[in-house]
Amino acid sequence: MTAPIHEFTADLLSGGSQSLGDYAGKVLLIVNTASHCGFTPQYEGLEALYQRYGARGLVILGFPCNQFGAQEPGEAAEIATFCQKNYGVTFPMFAKIDVNGDDAHPLYRFLKKAAPGLLGSEGIKWNFTKFLVNREGEVTERYAPASTPETLARHIEELL
Repeated sequence: MTAPIHEFTADLLSGGSQSLGDYAGKVLLIVNTASHCGFTPQYEGLEALYQRYGARGLVILGFPCNQFGAQEPGEAAEIATFCQKNYGVTFPMFAKIDVNGDDAHPLYRFLKKAAPGLLGSEGIKWNFTKFLVNREGEVTERYAPASTPETLARHIEELL
């Protein structure tokens, strides 16, 4: 049986689309990102996690979002160049999406219901909110933007 998360498809930053079903059996860390945010240096830690655990089954999925302080104003090519040049990002990056509101991507609607934030709130509060998904496709944890990638390593190891 396919987990609900594996039924989503999202457009890639480089063009085309990607079925999340292709990541079935992997541990996923899904992050809404931005290039001009105080948390942007977390790209470095996210890439380090991907390099450290990718061979064991971790995939990080980056979703640029411009809903918080207009901190991701660029087009796809600009975002890709920024991530590669400044942080050497090699994990999958997706096309810019909305994570809140009427136009929120269906994946983020699912994630927010599966793992509400503080006091049960579903809305994403800022860039670099992270969702950890186990190999079975179940959302196991939601992390605040201030939670650095390094602090997630123990939780990721438990799922691998």
